[in-house]
Amino acid sequence: MSHFLKEHIQEIVILSDDEFEIIQNFFVKKRFRKRQFLIQEHQHVHEIFLIEKGILKSSFIDTTGKEHILQFAASNWWISDFTAFFKQESSSLAVDCIEDTEVYSIAYEDLNILCSKVPVMEHFFRVKSNFGYVALQQRILSLMSKSAKERYEDFIKQYPGFKDHIPKQLIASYLGVSRETLSRLY
Repeated sequence: MSHFLKEHIQEIVILSDDEFEIIQNFFVKKRFRKRQFLIQEHQHVHEIFLIEKGILKSSFIDTTGKEHILQFAASNWWISDFTAFFKQESSSLAVDCIEDTEVYSIAYEDLNILCSKVPVMEHFFRVKSNFGYVALQQRILSLMSKSAKERYEDFIKQYPGFKDHIPKQLIASYLGVSRETLSRLY
């Protein structure tokens, strides 16, 4: 199926050809266009997504109508509303495409079956979850303790090359600053 998928998994665990043959049958390759939603708020979340190509964002709209961006994601990143996915409940986040995108998706039920059939995948997903937890903690600490300039510098390090592909208003929302403040940081 995909050399990309196999390489991504083998960054963490070693697979036999037989194991990969089983694994690839649990993933579905999907394509989405710019501005298309993978997940909308209040939708039941059945899948998580591994990005092969494109840039996506996860966000929510507050009661005043303001968008707050939780995460950007590009090739080799996973994205979803993970709380809704793992708790099997409705989404509080939306996930949509900033660019045309190609992903591999795996459904909740299939993830559990896959981990029982190929036990090394349980380790793979645990490591990925741990990395995600670390990134989220760093993001929260950054929002709580760093200046706008420091958050912008962190953004440039974490997302190299993104500033030319993501509209400034989205970057400002991610950083928690106004577009005018962001312009002064550029």
